[in-house]
Amino acid sequence: MIAKSDIPGSGNEKIPEGLKSDGSPYRVLVVDDSMFIAKQLGQIFTSEGFELAGTAADGAQGLERYKEMYPNIDLVTMDITMPVMDGVSALEKILEFDKGAMVIMVSALGKEDVVKKCLLTGAKSYIVKPLDRKKVLERVVSVLKR
Repeated sequence: MIAKSDIPGSGNEKIPEGLKSDGSPYRVLVVDDSMFIAKQLGQIFTSEGFELAGTAADGAQGLERYKEMYPNIDLVTMDITMPVMDGVSALEKILEFDKGAMVIMVSALGKEDVVKKCLLTGAKSYIVKPLDRKKVLERVVSVLKR
């Protein structure tokens, strides 16, 4: 016997986390000097319907990309430790440019003091490496749906 839930289009599909109420995708900018982490975050986001609006390898590039895409950017994930401009400085500069920016810091364990500074500066949340898909999505969704 076939259950109604087995039939595609029967109304039981989970709406992807990356879609706004109007059905358009949230646009995310990933700023991380680790190509591996940037790729991992990109895959997590696109698998849930988010649009990967762009990536940047350091804070200076992230700030530049944010300004280029503004106001069509919904969220930034920002690594803390990067060359050229670190994530804390990039966060400050993005918030100077756009007070309403949604930035989530990405940090290795043991950086609690820096994460706290970022949250006090205006970061909306943080994600700890190594990345856990479920936790990444929980944090991102809780920030976007506030």
